[in-house]
Amino acid sequence: MAARTLHKLSARRVASERNKGRYADGGGLYLQVQGPSTKSWAFRYTLNGKSRQMGLGSVNALSLSEARERASGCRKLLLDGIDPIDTKNQNKLQQLIQARTSETFKECAETYIGDHQASWKSDKHARQWIRSIETYVYPEFGSFPVQSIDIQLVMKVLHPIWQTKNETASRVRGRIEAILDWATVMKYREGDNPARWKGNLDNLLPARTKIGKVKHYAALPYEEIGSFMEVLIRREGISAQGLEFLILTAARTGEVIGATWDEINLDKAVWTIPADRMKADREHRVPLSDRAINVLVKMQVVAVSNYIFPSGQSNKPLSNMAFLQQLKRMNRNDLTVHGFRSTFRDWAAERTAYPGEMAEMALAHSVGNKVEAAYRRGDMFEKRRNMMNAWAEFCSRNT
Repeated sequence: MAARTLHKLSARRVASERNKGRYADGGGLYLQVQGPSTKSWAFRYTLNGKSRQMGLGSVNALSLSEARERASGCRKLLLDGIDPIDTKNQNKLQQLIQARTSETFKECAETYIGDHQASWKSDKHARQWIRSIETYVYPEFGSFPVQSIDIQLVMKVLHPIWQTKNETASRVRGRIEAILDWATVMKYREGDNPARWKGNLDNLLPARTKIGKVKHYAALPYEEIGSFMEVLIRREGISAQGLEFLILTAARTGEVIGATWDEINLDKAVWTIPADRMKADREHRVPLSDRAINVLVKMQVVAVSNYIFPSGQSNKPLSNMAFLQQLKRMNRNDLTVHGFRSTFRDWAAERTAYPGEMAEMALAHSVGNKVEAAYRRGDMFEKRRNMMNAWAEFCSRNT
């Protein structure tokens, strides 16, 4: 193209032109004026007998020299028979895809959690959901583009904990799968879900049912509970008092160490544990035997905070290892704290006529909606009180 047919406009002309119209710079580049402050660049061309026009941008964003550079690029494409508009559209699409696929797994997870959290059954469930992802997934591929998550990365998370923490690992797998499904629907990734179990991870990991039997907590035979309690009550310290209270109430460690005075009604001899502190996310009422009340009265005398069994730092509860350490100091490394719940359950089954459902309720296990509803009625609660009084009496036989 002859040089005289190019660069017809000047920067001054571009800035001063006020009249509406299209003004050629040459080589297909035009200044379009729609008003004193509305000016833009356009490239006009013919390809395969078809006339087309492509916008290059506003005069405010693109100088005359920059517009000429873009027009030159378009002319080079035309020499190779390539349509500049098609190229522009493809570039935009590629940029959009790149922007979407650069979304990290953590960003997707946080959005997914934010969108779904309100529908989850409790704040406790939400905290567990978030904590499991933060603990096991983010360290491995939280900062990776969600598009790049493959089965090798998923296995990097699951394989180390599948045998030892199978329930947790199974939940983590399901949560990864849900986040990746969401990301696929949102067009942040494409392809199969690498966290899917059936026809995928089931070929790499053993099914939960095929993993070795769950190791039961070492439990004290119920015939020996009286002798054990005789030794325990001679021990001094908050952890000894807390362990005695745990045994008498058949409660879990976390329920006891987190117990606060506002959960206790001494007049009615009831300990009401709120739902957010219970494994089943349901409020649990515990009838307190006279002996359990006696423990509380002793702790009330030395109370220094709202926690019934505080640590050395009065504003914090005992460590969740405190009771296990107490057992070690008693030279009972053969026992676990959780095992005392089994001791109680075995006693109820072998030495009493109380229904199994009632013992399960005492342990805060789920026993079915209808049965559970019945046992939550006042008369059944009093029958559970009789059972807990009988248990406390049995624990006192050698004391």
